[in-house]
Amino acid sequence: MNRGLPAFNIVGMANKTVNEAKERVRSALTNSGFVFPSKKVTINLAPAELPKDGAYLDLPIALSVLLMSGQIIKSDVAKKLFVGELSLDGELRPVRGIINVVEAAKKAGFKDVYVPLKNLSQASLVTDINIYGVNRLQELFLALKNQVKLPLSGGELSYGTSNTKNNNVFLDHIRGQDVAKRAMMIAVAGHHNILISGPPGSGKTMLAKAAANLLPDLAPEEEVDITKIHSIAGLTTDEVVKERPFRFPHHTTSIMSIIGGGAMAEPGEISLAHKGILFLDEIPEFSRSVLEALRQPLEDKKISISRTSRKTTYPADFMLVATMNPCPCGYLGDPTHGCKCTELQIQNYQKKISGPLLDRIDMYINVEKVDNADLLAPSGDNSAEHIVVKNTITGAVERQKARYRQSGIYNSSLSSFQVAKMLEMEPAAEKLLGQASKNLNLSARSYFKTIKVARTIADLDNSNIILAKHLAEALTYRKR
Repeated sequence: MNRGLPAFNIVGMANKTVNEAKERVRSALTNSGFVFPSKKVTINLAPAELPKDGAYLDLPIALSVLLMSGQIIKSDVAKKLFVGELSLDGELRPVRGIINVVEAAKKAGFKDVYVPLKNLSQASLVTDINIYGVNRLQELFLALKNQVKLPLSGGELSYGTSNTKNNNVFLDHIRGQDVAKRAMMIAVAGHHNILISGPPGSGKTMLAKAAANLLPDLAPEEEVDITKIHSIAGLTTDEVVKERPFRFPHHTTSIMSIIGGGAMAEPGEISLAHKGILFLDEIPEFSRSVLEALRQPLEDKKISISRTSRKTTYPADFMLVATMNPCPCGYLGDPTHGCKCTELQIQNYQKKISGPLLDRIDMYINVEKVDNADLLAPSGDNSAEHIVVKNTITGAVERQKARYRQSGIYNSSLSSFQVAKMLEMEPAAEKLLGQASKNLNLSARSYFKTIKVARTIADLDNSNIILAKHLAEALTYRKR
């Protein structure tokens, strides 16, 4: 605060959102009963060369003005971190990415963090630090003066939950397709990428949506990871994500929407699907650039977004579920409906998915249309099959967790070195794999993917080693 004509300036590479904090802070202080100093006020955001953006600096700026004008003292705010957007009447609004802010505060050694009340549920996912929820600026002032108590993390909080799937399709709703259901169970249990091919109306989309309801429950650390990404993307600021995501982008989606980007380098669909499913319906209809952009994150389980002013890396450990028709009209090989496509049209359609991308898919299945007479056949318990399959998947996931001594690590996550070191096969299975590798001309990637799928089948079978029958079934899912 300096002598001179009254002014309020913010310096330090602040963008428009931060610069507009001048009006929000001035109005919030006045409407909360404080006195805005009639002097020249300059807020310096150091370091100067680092771009500043976001409204989370509103509350720190307001407290700095109160401190410099003597309305609060230094001991009131010492060793405490404050974050939040201010409305014109002094109310604190939630901000994006609050978990990242609290984690950074914890690493920096802060013991007390004050966040908007609506951010408290998410912020409380970070443990071993005191997090207080603030509703209004005036309320915070009274709390700093020990006149009121604020809600504290770890207390009796009402945690909001976010539903990320919003579909009620279960395996029991799908008639027939026993082979496809078995393949989907294997894919979900081992977090394997899967491609489903078949004519229109054969149930491909229903299988994918049913898979979303077969996903295992989230571990606490996975809840933090998913909620963090969704908070950064602005999809939720006051809720904790309790379900695995199921992202279903349209085929007209741009490459930036899929991998992330923009001026703020925000996460895309592949990161929003982290620890869940990315469903691409009719995958050949997506642009070639979008599909090729999936190759690196499918392998590395993360995506790095580089922009002029920043470089951000987001996790992207998703399970890819894709569907496609065998040809443009969809009826190639259908005995009841003739295909009208030319050979050139069929080749061009199937070439839309490149070989390297197909090589990164663990399982391929073909489905056929179910006889219409079977569609209205009476069924038993509407949830019996779903419950049995999900319990079987949960058991396989628990065996993987015990084997790798960490939750969130699946058979599909293993590197080739880990496969050779950690997965055991009986001699008959090794012999079968060697013969199949030559006869099917498997690439190195396909070779190891076959072993990982076989390991998942063994987990579903409660077997400690990979048997020949497990490998034989895994090989059936490599035929395109």
